[in-house]
Amino acid sequence: MPYEFLDDIATADIAFSAWGETIEEMMGAAADATMNTMVADLGTISEREERVIDLHSDSIEMLMFGLLQEVIYFKDAEQLLLRIKEIAVNYADGLYAASAVAWGEAIDPQKHDFIVDVKAVTLHRFTVEQTQRGWEALVVLDV
Repeated sequence: MPYEFLDDIATADIAFSAWGETIEEMMGAAADATMNTMVADLGTISEREERVIDLHSDSIEMLMFGLLQEVIYFKDAEQLLLRIKEIAVNYADGLYAASAVAWGEAIDPQKHDFIVDVKAVTLHRFTVEQTQRGWEALVVLDV
């Protein structure tokens, strides 16, 4: 699990750190951490429906912010719990682009142990940076 929840960052919200050797691994870990904030066991989310997420931004931070917001959007708008299975990030002409394939299924209270509802990703302390061990992010979720 390339993420950990941080108890000392936000008192009323949920904070986590996510990391990976590549930008894609870090973004996938952050998406899983976001979903794991809501659902106790990610293994209970079956691959029944697919969604493709395409995003563009002039910063890697806002690209990841957008990806996490999309995961929350599908939960709210379509009642889908999604996990990112594939993601590719590219940079050209001053613009970052991400193309992700997400799989999941409709929320089922009998199957999914729902912990808390995430309303949004916040910009409070939001960071994405390249470090000696790869890429790391700090995210605070509004619950």
